[in-house]
Amino acid sequence: MGNPLDDEKAEYLVLRNDEGQHSLWPAFADVPHGWQVVKEKDGRSACIDYINEHWTDLRPLSLAAQMARE
Repeated sequence: MGNPLDDEKAEYLVLRNDEGQHSLWPAFADVPHGWQVVKEKDGRSACIDYINEHWTDLRPLSLAAQMARE
C-alpha cells in the first residue's frame, strides 16, 4: 500500500489546528484530537488549492503573535 495522501482518486478533508496549521487528511480516517475540519470532503487538488490559498503564513499563530509584540 502506498501513501494514502498520494491517491488522486480519493476524497480528502482539510484540517486546521489551534496554531493555524493546515493538513491534507484522508476522508476515511478519524480526525485527530486538536484538529478541526475547515474544508469538507473534496478531491486532492481542490484541498491542496484550499490549503495554498488559506495557509499563507507558515508560522504557528503563537509565534506570529509573539513576533508582532516585539
